[in-house]
Amino acid sequence: MRSKALPITDYNPYYQTYIDKLGDVELMDMMQSQLDNFPKFILSLPKDKWNFAYSDDKWTIAEVILHVLDTERIFQYRALRFGRNDSTAIPGFDQDVYVPESNANSRSIESIVEEYRSVRNSSITLFASFDEGILKRSGMANGSNMSVAALGFIMLGHQRHHRDVIRSRYL
Repeated sequence: MRSKALPITDYNPYYQTYIDKLGDVELMDMMQSQLDNFPKFILSLPKDKWNFAYSDDKWTIAEVILHVLDTERIFQYRALRFGRNDSTAIPGFDQDVYVPESNANSRSIESIVEEYRSVRNSSITLFASFDEGILKRSGMANGSNMSVAALGFIMLGHQRHHRDVIRSRYL
């Protein structure tokens, strides 16, 4: 499925910026491309910036990357639930509670890259198992309708958003 084929009714308008960051991409191709490129990006970051936050109320680079991983895991879970036709509404999550509990600043870059690869490979396996009909299924997450496909594209755009933030505000 391509991002431009995603109906705007498949997700909350809040997520439009994430989807727009992708342009017109194919879901599985972009998942694989990011699996190849994001670890290179992480490993290219200056080690002296790893625990740097550009303001007292902002996360460090390590925390930003673990936030990306936590969010991908949560969106995987939502996609699995909706993909299996579970119509139970799923509540949102408070990212600001998750980040301090991640212990990101005590982790090595290499361990986070390894975790990223595991999480993304899991996403690839999950989304590769979905046919076109499953990708169109939807459910309620955080009070909004979300299709399985939209969850995949939002995950990808969310990662790109945070990569761009790291480039513009941390480096």
